[in-house]
Amino acid sequence: MSELILQSLYSGMLVGGVYALIALGLTLAFGTMRIINLAHGELVLLAAYIGYTVESRFGVNPMLALPIALIVVCCCSAIVYFLVSRIQRNRELNSLMLTFALGTIITNGVLLIWKSDIHSTANAGMQDAVQFGDLFSMFSELLFFVASLGVAAVLGWWLSRSWYGRAVRAVSSNRDAAKLMGINPSKVELVSFLVAGVLASVAGIAIFSSGVISPPLGHSLTVKAFIITVLAGVGSVPGVVLAAFLLGITEALTVTLASSALQELAGMLLFLIVLFILPNGLFGAKKRRG
Repeated sequence: MSELILQSLYSGMLVGGVYALIALGLTLAFGTMRIINLAHGELVLLAAYIGYTVESRFGVNPMLALPIALIVVCCCSAIVYFLVSRIQRNRELNSLMLTFALGTIITNGVLLIWKSDIHSTANAGMQDAVQFGDLFSMFSELLFFVASLGVAAVLGWWLSRSWYGRAVRAVSSNRDAAKLMGINPSKVELVSFLVAGVLASVAGIAIFSSGVISPPLGHSLTVKAFIITVLAGVGSVPGVVLAAFLLGITEALTVTLASSALQELAGMLLFLIVLFILPNGLFGAKKRRG
């Protein structure tokens, strides 16, 4: 039993790495514009299907589809930003409805192009087993876990050290004050959405390489990213990574100790408990907690 639990903890952490990639993109856009992009999961799904198309058509490693996914997803992310930025009244509510509609459009586009079949990678290298003692995983799971940590580290450095990263933090903190410092908020917000598109592209290729994809998956990914954002609290890259691990481990333990049918429920219960006890998340500012 103990070996089974250890395997669940290990698998949960690997899945949490992919969740972190998804949630970091959503958190970044939310931090600058205070808007939840409900189409973010669908952008991840779009990248996953691009990976499937490249692999099925050319018989190559799905990772080689990343440049194409970056171009397509970042363009779609920019379109989402330009549409959202045109909203002048009731921005929060109207942007939620707009991004939800855009997500639905992307999902239906996926259905039209790729149908409703379930797909997973057929690349033998990605499916190879990797063993550490009694712990097992696919090569792709371990690869993208390491990649997620690297991407999170680069993003944290970018936000804290680069000019654009500091500008993102400034706009997130006080948009009007950022204008007085010579920062163009619109340009910074666009950069945030493009970076979110990059993260969505990597996450999409990771999901296709290590799991299965289907058109309804996009909405589920958005919900998971939102749960992680609430768990972490806005503005903390390490917090998002740790919250993603927490969600992944919670789901894995639920599947092992209870039933796979309760996996989504476990994540939602975790979300509600944290929201009730710590409204600003596990890693939010203490002075802001309810």
